[in-house]
Amino acid sequence: MNQGHRRNRKRRNAIVLVAGLAAGGVGLALVTMQANATDAPRATTRAASPISCPSVADRLPDVPQQARAEVDRNLELLRSQIAEAGNRLATTRGQGGPDFVQNAILGPLKDKRTATVDRIALAISRTGAPRPQGLSGLAACTLAGGRGQQGRGQQGQGQQGQQGQQGQGASPSPAAGNGPVPEDFVDITKVAPNVPARPRSGRNASKGVFKTRCGVNAEGRHNSDNVIVAPGVGNGAHHTHDYVGAIGVDAFTTDDTLAAADTTCTNGDRSTYYWPVLRDRGGVEQADAGKPGGGAEGNIGKILTPTSASLTFVGSPTTKVVAMPRFLRIITGDAKANANGGANANAAWSCTGFENRVQLKDKYPICPAGSEVVRTERFQSCWDGRNTDSANHRSHVAFADARGRCPAGFKAVPQLVQRLTYSGLAGSTAFAVDSFPESLHKPITDHGDFINAMPERLMKQAVSCINSGRRCG
Repeated sequence: MNQGHRRNRKRRNAIVLVAGLAAGGVGLALVTMQANATDAPRATTRAASPISCPSVADRLPDVPQQARAEVDRNLELLRSQIAEAGNRLATTRGQGGPDFVQNAILGPLKDKRTATVDRIALAISRTGAPRPQGLSGLAACTLAGGRGQQGRGQQGQGQQGQQGQQGQGASPSPAAGNGPVPEDFVDITKVAPNVPARPRSGRNASKGVFKTRCGVNAEGRHNSDNVIVAPGVGNGAHHTHDYVGAIGVDAFTTDDTLAAADTTCTNGDRSTYYWPVLRDRGGVEQADAGKPGGGAEGNIGKILTPTSASLTFVGSPTTKVVAMPRFLRIITGDAKANANGGANANAAWSCTGFENRVQLKDKYPICPAGSEVVRTERFQSCWDGRNTDSANHRSHVAFADARGRCPAGFKAVPQLVQRLTYSGLAGSTAFAVDSFPESLHKPITDHGDFINAMPERLMKQAVSCINSGRRCG
């Protein structure tokens, strides 16, 4: 797992959102901060295109203690540079020729970011740690309106055409260039077994299982927010999530509102479990066909309700587990894995009847008749013992190694295993997971999000159950 350094949740890179390029000018800028809900403007991101800058924090190795203050300062500077560029974009709209935005805004922004990421790399290398490689490639930012505006226009035409076809009884087809492509699918019956043997359990293993039953989101609770990654920012995910557990979770949910929420779970678990929806892209369009998080961002087709949603907590093959802290946040997988190189990808696709033999990371399965599509997410099971979140939302938790051992300084906690199944897709290549527009619905971008809000007594029950080898829930 890519180990980013730990920072307070209040100090996060900014995301500057701007309207798409219009004829002869630049649209109005909307600046929002990717910060926690107490200090972020409560603006809904309805603009079509962002100034999109690669995340430097997500690409950093574990930052030595001696360098953290300087790295923090420079990460904060990156945030302010993006905000300043967004403000300039707004105040200069309509000025200059066709190259004005590149020459006057994006070009200078790249130069500033180049110098800043170089200072970050230098600060780390001064401690004797290896100098991070590849950071200079993160300096360039883009205004998606140039390319993305055209793409959205094509997509809109495609959707209008699809709706026209529907009137004639034909099934719509995904918009050209929006993904997925035929190469993203594979006949699971032709894939060689690839599931490794599980680690052998030691004498101190925690072999129990605790299940929390929270339903399948049959009520259709959806939104395109992500309170972990983009608190206080509406449509921060740019794709739609299913939610089970705590009711009413959105970008503005706080620990206090989560603790007081009603829940779909039968045991009083107020945790929130959410994941990108799966859509049937060969059938009728969903009601969100033209809305943010839906068709406006390339997520088209009917949202499928899982036939089952299993949320199971399991133990460690080497040690007893300790209780998760309340409000621990865990993201598993990477919604931008196809662009980020796959280091944090954790997708696992299969079909019922094949799960013990075949798990696919970068392919969707074509399942045989009578088999259901399966999505499985095994969350990180090691916790640093101190933090409930970190700057990149990853450094405070980790995966155990091949033998089931946590990294030095980390403690084993109950591991969430999320398993979703979908019927009616046997033989189909017309389904896809929701994604950011640039992620093209690649199967490797599947991911899951979890905030622990179990009452303390319930977490104690789960730990006792797992450590004593029982099956509960």
